[in-house]
Amino acid sequence: MTLGQTLGVALLGLSGSVVTVEVDIADGIPMYSLLGLPDAALNESRDRVRAALVNCGESWPNKKVTVSLSPAWLPKSGSSFDLSIALAILIAQGSIAQEPFRQTLVLGELALAGKIRAVRGVLPSLIAAYKSGITRAIVPAANLSEASLMTQMEILGFENLHDVLRWARTGERDEAQTLDLAWGTENELLDFADVAGQPAARLAAEVAASGGHHLLLVGPPGAGKTMIAERIPTILPKLEIAQALEVTAIHSIAGTFATRSPISLVAPIISPHHTTTRIAMVGGGTHVIRPGACSLAHS
Repeated sequence: MTLGQTLGVALLGLSGSVVTVEVDIADGIPMYSLLGLPDAALNESRDRVRAALVNCGESWPNKKVTVSLSPAWLPKSGSSFDLSIALAILIAQGSIAQEPFRQTLVLGELALAGKIRAVRGVLPSLIAAYKSGITRAIVPAANLSEASLMTQMEILGFENLHDVLRWARTGERDEAQTLDLAWGTENELLDFADVAGQPAARLAAEVAASGGHHLLLVGPPGAGKTMIAERIPTILPKLEIAQALEVTAIHSIAGTFATRSPISLVAPIISPHHTTTRIAMVGGGTHVIRPGACSLAHS
């Protein structure tokens, strides 16, 4: 019997729990068992991990492979455990040493060729790991800018599985590009100064923004209601760093960084359609809890 062990994180909303990924390779009929309440996406990790290992020149154990995600009672979801499972299998085989991965969080989805793809919820996962005493993490290179906001941790970003294995065996890795992570107010939002006309509506928006009041805009189509509402965040006070981290964590889970920078100090603006459902507004889900429009507009 051989054992390998890595660490991942299971998220429930914004909070997370560190998950220990254990792999046992034993003699017997070749099979793969995944234990610990995985969802459908996580159950499919077997084929992704096997293809990635083989295409990176590693061997797949032709034995009985048991993967346990502990604690067993906690539901796990998503593909972010792919990389940690692959590394735990290689540790159990003796292909790589256990030592480089002690007290190291591992996140990443594996493509069939071994590329490490971006995953959601990296920042809240790192926060949960840091609270548990973990100070180093391996993340996809695509998530490096978001992960680097956790300055208290050592963050290692990798493009593919082959690079992770080279680092584990030799300690060598490609020098990461230095990221400019200064918090700022630059954003793709339109500026409130661009609003022309509608002096009464502009004054009402300014009063609401300065006093933290609610605002109801009523009028015919084309009067400028949406135009004014979309620009209100640009006259709101800048977010505190703690607030900005919380907002970034929420948008990380939702996967909405295509429309918002992870290091923005501008308050978020969400424009739900008038036909949106109650679940889309408040959030929820059957197996995975996703933020709704109200949560995405937090702060």
